[in-house]
Amino acid sequence: MRRALLAALAAVWSGQLTAQASRAPEPPAVPRTAEGKPDLTGVWQGGSTQAGPWEEANAGVGVGGSGRNPNAPVVGSSNDRPAGRAGAPYQDWAAEKVLEAFNRRGIDDPTGRCLPAGIPRSVMLGLFPQQFVQTPTQLVILYEYMSTFRVIPFAANHPDDLIPSYMGNSVARWDGDALVIDIIGFNDKTWLAGTGTFHSDALHIVERYTRVTKDRIDYAVTMEDPNVLTKPWSLTSSLMLREGTRLQEYVCAENNIDPERYEQLLRNGVDFMRD
Repeated sequence: MRRALLAALAAVWSGQLTAQASRAPEPPAVPRTAEGKPDLTGVWQGGSTQAGPWEEANAGVGVGGSGRNPNAPVVGSSNDRPAGRAGAPYQDWAAEKVLEAFNRRGIDDPTGRCLPAGIPRSVMLGLFPQQFVQTPTQLVILYEYMSTFRVIPFAANHPDDLIPSYMGNSVARWDGDALVIDIIGFNDKTWLAGTGTFHSDALHIVERYTRVTKDRIDYAVTMEDPNVLTKPWSLTSSLMLREGTRLQEYVCAENNIDPERYEQLLRNGVDFMRD
């Protein structure tokens, strides 16, 4: 009798443990606005899949141990392979121009002269945070890197009097739970994603931001430029929520030694760096 009772109790306990294991806590729901749309508000890090606070997700590498985690790669850095040989659909002449920039080790990188990084490079560069502020009528994005910003109205049209700019002109609409941003009005002074990935002022970009969890936004971007590309070029990445992170002042021109180094490289060739 005692043995049967113990077996019965063991079966009950086993069933309870199995039920508890199957009822693992669900992840926090995606925050939503009063209108029911995903709320993208927060401070985010691009080019990462590592969850957690900034210090935890980026511990162990970089200056002072504050660089990014090697398991959370940054997309679109100036050290990437030459895009003309890595799948970017550049026209033949344009691919050669990209390769030339790569062989020059990116010494003419516009950001080395403190110029804005543009889109999508600003989004996918993970070394600096970016802050989203969403209201019922617009999304404001503040980039710590180069202290740039975008004010993106919902359900609006591009104005007719656009002046070509580094960040272009953005308007947004909702496609289900994805925020779709259309951008035109670029100048031709930025790189898209990686060394030498230039474009013309005919660039047209469409971005999709989909907040798939509380901590993650999936990012997809398609770039069209009939002057230098043979077809649309698409990239995907992700942004991770960095709660407790504040944007800091970024003054690129202060103590910037890159222009002098670049002039030396252009004058003496890249080999002098090895001397």
